[in-house]
Amino acid sequence: MSEQPVSQQAPVAGGADLRPRVEKLLGDILGLMGFPARLDMQDAADGSLSVALHFEAGPPPGVEQGRRSQVLDSLQFLLNKMLHRPGVDRRWVVLGCGAHPEPRQRREPQQPQAAAEKAPAQQAAAPAPKAQAAPPPPPAKQQAQRGADKQAQRGAASKAQADGDERTLAVEEDAALREAVRKLAEKSASLGRFYALAAMKQDDRARVLKAVEGVVGLKVAAEGEGRNRRVVFTPEKPAPLPKRSLLPDDDEDDFDE
Repeated sequence: MSEQPVSQQAPVAGGADLRPRVEKLLGDILGLMGFPARLDMQDAADGSLSVALHFEAGPPPGVEQGRRSQVLDSLQFLLNKMLHRPGVDRRWVVLGCGAHPEPRQRREPQQPQAAAEKAPAQQAAAPAPKAQAAPPPPPAKQQAQRGADKQAQRGAASKAQADGDERTLAVEEDAALREAVRKLAEKSASLGRFYALAAMKQDDRARVLKAVEGVVGLKVAAEGEGRNRRVVFTPEKPAPLPKRSLLPDDDEDDFDE
């Protein structure tokens, strides 16, 4: 049973029937994940619905109490996709582990007209400084600076190449990882299922890409940037999921936005 403290704020449109739906969907999803949790809901200051997840047997891997994680971000994205139908008022739901998440600070955009009026006033108040040519550095310093610039350019090019294709990295083979990844690749090709491996280091992504070489029936590539970069398994012959495996209230119209 979820705890629903009474909020002192005015009710938000669409909030009357939102909490039961959130409780039902989250309960089903967390149950399928194998990590049931007690839900503590309250109205946030920014108008969203804040939900604190108190896991009964400990949080899932990659989730820490009081901190954001890719697991909770993905679960939050999926939940809001399932809750919000096209053409209806939307109310965002935010998730936190063991506590309510802190509201994010939003920066107000500067008005173009006010900024344009402020710039001429500042230019008129402050006299224009006289341009002074900087003295050229000594020849030794010029050579050292050119060498440092070239080295920085080579390092940036090397990093860009590594981020673009991890297959070019030289890494030591991990036998256990290679065996597990090849089994996953063969399963993706035979069943026609899409899989993705996230939250991996660059070296591990390189090991995964090298391990699946030679597996027929699918394409494996690294996609995304930064912490969202992941290895995606794409079968050549995708197969639709059976209806009984779809999540409750799942609607293909939610993904046509």
